Amino acid sequence: MSRVKRGVTAHHRHKKVLAFTKGHRATKHSLYRRAHESMLKSLSYAYSHRRERKGDMRRLWILRVNAASRAEGLTYSRLMDGLNKAGVTINRKMLADMAVREPESFADLVTVARGKA
Repeated sequence: MSRVKRGVTAHHRHKKVLAFTKGHRATKHSLYRRAHESMLKSLSYAYSHRRERKGDMRRLWILRVNAASRAEGLTYSRLMDGLNKAGVTINRKMLADMAVREPESFADLVTVARGKA
């Protein structure tokens, strides 16, 4: 019977994990067991923070719209209430983009909202 040398698959797996954790601190990028723990934790953080980013972006848009609407003399809540009553269905992402790139058209929306508020 011929001799079978083993460990090739495990070696590849270990190398893959160590490559994944390149840039982690201390032994978390050099020792396999610590690197594997670090990799699992980092992957779980990545998964949860991808979902968290949606809320972060919404908060950023609301901040921008609030700042721009206050510059026009209207608070964010009154602006959104006025736009809803006027039947303007524009999302916060587009409103924030308009506030930054097209202040004139945003000012028009503020006057529409002020008329309905």
